[in-house]
Amino acid sequence: MFMKGTTPFPPKHISENSMPNISNYYCSLLKQCCETGSLKQAKKLHGHIIRTITDPETFLLNNFINGYYKLNNTAYARNVFDNLRRPNPFSWNTILSAYSKDGDVGKMQEMFNLIPSRDGVSWNLLISGYVKCGLSGKALEAYRSMLRHGLENLNRITLSTIIIMLSNKGWVGLGGVIHGQIVKCGFESYVFVGSPLVDMYAKCGLITEAKRVFDGLLEKNLVMYNTMLMGFLRCGMVEDSYKLFACMPEKDSISWTTMITGLMQNGMDKEALDLFREMRFEGVNMDQFTFGSVLTSCGGLLASEEGKQIHAYMIRTDHMDNVFVASALVDMYSKCRDIKNAETVFRRMPYKNIVSWTAMLVGYGQNGYSEEAVRVFCEMQRNGVEPDYFTLGSVISSCANLASLEEGAQFHCRALVSGLISFITVSNALVTLYGKCGNIDEAHILFNEIKSKDEVSWTALVSGYSQFGKANETINLFEEMLVCGLQPDGVTFVGVLSACSRAGFVEKGRHYFALMVDKYRIKPVLDHYTCMIDLYSRAGQLEEAKDFILQMPCCPDTIGWATLLSSCRNRGNMEIGKWAAESLLEIDPQNTAGHVLLASIYAAKGNWDEVARLRRGMRDKGVRKEPGCSWIKYKNKVHIFTADDKSSPFSDQIYKELENLSCKMIEEGYVPDVKSVLHDVHESEKMNLLNHHSERLAIAFGLIFIPSGLPIKVVKNLRVCDDCHNATKIISKITQREILVRDAARFHLFKDGKCSCGDFW
Repeated sequence: MFMKGTTPFPPKHISENSMPNISNYYCSLLKQCCETGSLKQAKKLHGHIIRTITDPETFLLNNFINGYYKLNNTAYARNVFDNLRRPNPFSWNTILSAYSKDGDVGKMQEMFNLIPSRDGVSWNLLISGYVKCGLSGKALEAYRSMLRHGLENLNRITLSTIIIMLSNKGWVGLGGVIHGQIVKCGFESYVFVGSPLVDMYAKCGLITEAKRVFDGLLEKNLVMYNTMLMGFLRCGMVEDSYKLFACMPEKDSISWTTMITGLMQNGMDKEALDLFREMRFEGVNMDQFTFGSVLTSCGGLLASEEGKQIHAYMIRTDHMDNVFVASALVDMYSKCRDIKNAETVFRRMPYKNIVSWTAMLVGYGQNGYSEEAVRVFCEMQRNGVEPDYFTLGSVISSCANLASLEEGAQFHCRALVSGLISFITVSNALVTLYGKCGNIDEAHILFNEIKSKDEVSWTALVSGYSQFGKANETINLFEEMLVCGLQPDGVTFVGVLSACSRAGFVEKGRHYFALMVDKYRIKPVLDHYTCMIDLYSRAGQLEEAKDFILQMPCCPDTIGWATLLSSCRNRGNMEIGKWAAESLLEIDPQNTAGHVLLASIYAAKGNWDEVARLRRGMRDKGVRKEPGCSWIKYKNKVHIFTADDKSSPFSDQIYKELENLSCKMIEEGYVPDVKSVLHDVHESEKMNLLNHHSERLAIAFGLIFIPSGLPIKVVKNLRVCDDCHNATKIISKITQREILVRDAARFHLFKDGKCSCGDFW
């Protein structure tokens, strides 16, 4: 129905003979129909006009063409156009506009070709239609054709459309050509043209050209200033952006948010947070982009308290229903290691999109809750949300951290079926998965299938080979990476240095450490220093390891000291061992490794009084040794074992299997290494304790239940002891089974009486 007081019939004061007045009246009614979205009333009005007016004005019918398009009925708009007796340029451009905005390229081209006299509007509609449909080549072809028909049709809208398209495509060369035409035709002073020019040059890193255009504009509006501001920040010119921001005649929310976002993207999180406080003090309105950027800065600074304050402010200003803002909060709390608050925000979100689910999933992964990450992925799928490449890559990475090949393989299938495996993020995660799960051959196959490998691809495979103990393959792969012209990062060098340390390649390790620092200008972090300590220590060069530590710009962490202490135990070096143990306990008094490894040195020397003293000290300080445990998966169930564990319902079978194995191992020449036992008991009791270590119980379980022909896969939370390592080699020979053990240090593939680590781990 029409608005109260109106009918399809004109009021009495409007003369039937006054056609312009009648047309205006009907146009006002049509406008009401469009505003209310009533196609039915518009058709009723149109029918009334057809019945009562013999020859309606073209002006009136043009409005109906436009009205029907606004009411989402292009077919009716075309019908009106086709029945026009005297179409004018506006008629042609109106129907052309409908096809252009609809993205109907075929009908748009057809209509354009029928226009008897094209003007600048016609050409603009054709070009913008092509741009909207992503047909950049067609748009450029139309632009050139327009120029051939004469420069009178060229206007600022045409030039702005073309420049924006070239900017989005990064075609700065063509942009420069168009810039020349802009100057030649005298459009360089128009802000409408200058703003996209500045944006194009800034996006392509040509900030000097962008500033030249900006400075050449006689008049600058706020949009122009914001564009230049964004350009400076994109190019890392923070000081220039500060100067421009300070001299802006006016600033809006976009200006402030651009500065905050730019500072955050340039790694200046503290400055971004300070500017946010200033923005709040000035009383400027904030939107989702402002909050998203400042929360990212809080996460980067681990500024949990500031993040909580912003969270409280968002609640007071009713921004929590915004999915973008809530997702940024989840990400911030996750980066601040406050997974509980991240969960709370996530669960209270009224609506979740793929970004929300991914933020929570990645948060779990970053905080070591890989099982929860897999669970939330499954929950996301149950809620009907399809993963994107980043989400799938993240959950595969969580499976890699869990060494869960079964779940990871399912996600591998998902990647193949969905086509997401074509994204390098997913492919790299899969290479990492198979590498961490000990299936290095499958990792290499996947690596070879990646069409465009990046640094992460190479690093994933280098790290996989390194973890597997294949030092020569690791180094060869790294050298091949360098030949391909790719830039290694700190993580790549950790893999290479680890491979050198585990293989005893001391000189090569020194060479690569120097290469990292001198050629690639990578500042060593604790992981690199720990690798070098491990390199010298494993090779028995304990004095060199000590000298290296003394020359380090920082103190080793607990892993570095424990690495040195472990080698001192193996080499029986009491002097350096005590120094390492004391240093370790100084930075972490509750660390069990310091006590246990030092006790091992004393036990190996037969100094049981010192062992007892250390044990009393541990008891008095409340230090408890982390119990060793091993686990094996069978029929989707994880079976966990500790030393001397008899809690399994299959204990009788397991211990019987171990007895049988023990007899056969002795026949093969196995001699128990009782120095691994830190108890002052009889030799026979020490042998019994060794035979019941957690990994042996898990291996025995695997021999009983895992079908012949399949590898037995065991995971242990601690480093495999020397005796169990030797025993497992012999077991693999006796049983002719492949046994894959992942301990705290690396993978060990036992086969035919040998280990992939070459007895160096």
